[in-house]
Amino acid sequence: MGVLFSELKDSILERRPVALATVVRGDAPGAKLLVSNDGAKGTLGNEGLDFAVKEDAFSMLQLGLTGIRTYGRTGRRRLEDVEVFIESFAPPPRMYVFGAIDFTGAVARLGKFLGYHVTVCDAREKFATAARFPDADEVVVQWPDEFLAGAEVDRRTVICALTHDPKFDVPLLKAALKTDAGYIGAMGSRRTHTERCQQLRDEGVSDEEIARISGPIGLDIGARTPEEVAVSIASEIIALRTNASGRRLVDLGGPVHAPLENPSLE
Repeated sequence: MGVLFSELKDSILERRPVALATVVRGDAPGAKLLVSNDGAKGTLGNEGLDFAVKEDAFSMLQLGLTGIRTYGRTGRRRLEDVEVFIESFAPPPRMYVFGAIDFTGAVARLGKFLGYHVTVCDAREKFATAARFPDADEVVVQWPDEFLAGAEVDRRTVICALTHDPKFDVPLLKAALKTDAGYIGAMGSRRTHTERCQQLRDEGVSDEEIARISGPIGLDIGARTPEEVAVSIASEIIALRTNASGRRLVDLGGPVHAPLENPSLE
């Protein structure tokens, strides 16, 4: 057990994603399984249960989720013989904001407030400066698609294309659609987005892939100012992550707080 906790500590200190699964009810209470991108160590009692929990823990780790899952004694789902608490230890999710424009500062500020590691990227050195975007964790001067090709992206990653300039957006979105990013949004009017989508089709991108793009970006809340637009974008990101409707709570029934799991992102 000491070895597992030592590896857990090292992973946390080195900011490597790791999940610890612990049996809280079942034949082997207290048994633990450590799950990372490299595999799993330890055991919860049998190979079947280890396999099922490893799969769930890996999916939860990609989304930064923590919670209890139930299984049969040998890992069968939809049974409740065993309860396993899966705790994710993951570095902050990443938000990549492309385009050093006026709206970018507000989006970076709100993204940081929501707990993202925020990167602003633009190919124009004159505009992409730390002084203009003090809330960003880093400001990168590079062509967006070239930067994204070497960037860390997982299912918690947010990609916001704010330039609404085809020479930047089309290569960027084409690259973004090759990743597992949980959210890809693009700023621009409906006409701009229609033209952008056609350019992507001309580049060989399928309609199914294009459907992953939130364009025009954000929810319909009547946003005008950079700060309001940032709230609109953040609201859409949260709603997509939680599988919520984005409607007014006063117009809905049922519980206010739904489970924090979106199967569409797994």
